[in-house]
Amino acid sequence: MLTIGYIGNGKSTNRYHLPFVLQRENIKVKTIYRRNPSHDTWKKQDQIYYSSNLNELLTDPEIQLIVVCTTHSSHYEYTKMALEYNKHVLVEKPFMMTAEETEEIYALAKAKGLIVQCYQNRRFDSDFLTTQKVMESGKLGELLEVEMHYDYFRPEIPESNDEFQYYNSFLYGHGCHTIDQAISYFGKPKKIHYDVRQLLGSGRMNDYFDLDLYYDTLKVSIKSSYFRLKERPSFVAYGKKGVFVKHSKDRQEEHLKLFYMPDQPDFGIDLPEHYGTLTYLDENGQYREEKVVSEQGDYGRVYDQLYEVIINGADKQVKDEETLLQMRILEKGMKECK
Repeated sequence: MLTIGYIGNGKSTNRYHLPFVLQRENIKVKTIYRRNPSHDTWKKQDQIYYSSNLNELLTDPEIQLIVVCTTHSSHYEYTKMALEYNKHVLVEKPFMMTAEETEEIYALAKAKGLIVQCYQNRRFDSDFLTTQKVMESGKLGELLEVEMHYDYFRPEIPESNDEFQYYNSFLYGHGCHTIDQAISYFGKPKKIHYDVRQLLGSGRMNDYFDLDLYYDTLKVSIKSSYFRLKERPSFVAYGKKGVFVKHSKDRQEEHLKLFYMPDQPDFGIDLPEHYGTLTYLDENGQYREEKVVSEQGDYGRVYDQLYEVIINGADKQVKDEETLLQMRILEKGMKECK
């Protein structure tokens, strides 16, 4: 049994963690530290102890893993504190504010023989897993270009921010999803071209980014905007013999927002109208077009793998060097803005 506690009782804990963890019989959530009890809006779980005393969480000998689910400006403080109390730590993304903080945290964890890892649940998005399946099928031929889009139409967010803060940016808040997907699958790029903008003008919030990651002949483009009334496809993969287009995003977040939970048999599962389209030339040079049944996503797989790491000594799935590389990419990208 892996016994865990949470720092933070907001949206992240209650929407993106607990619904998956509470489905696992080998994981027990014992305590949640409520940073702002007066702001609590989420329904309490009867089997969990809620505390306003952080020391109760940190000093509890039963708790092996602490999950930091707060705003990222406080990630460093709470992660360091948990490590100093000899707890393993899982940290929401973006992992830290800077690469320097990231290096310090990893060094402290290594010195104490503890596990600290970023919560990269988007590695288990259905659209990402399905695109991987297609790329590995060989039907696209040699892979030449991959486009990854993470679009919204939420102009009220940048319009309500009158000043530039590098950590309160679209790249930091959403690039941490797609950049990690690219790094986890394709590895470290040979070079990166950055186009990080403030569409509302200099001195405003970053609300657009377009990063091109180059791997020899392959280019992976990561693009996002707050001003896309009609979203671009979630994934497009081009090869010498074909193309795969996946329009619809993973549906787990959509269902969670509707309080439709992972205990439902069709949670997060694509319907046929959400399937991607694979168009290619077969081994006889014949034109083929087919729908690809989507893989099933599951954010809880982060916890399954972390259980194996902490309890059974398996290797970490989200490598330290991957998270550090992502933080360096985020920092360099934000230098494009002023």
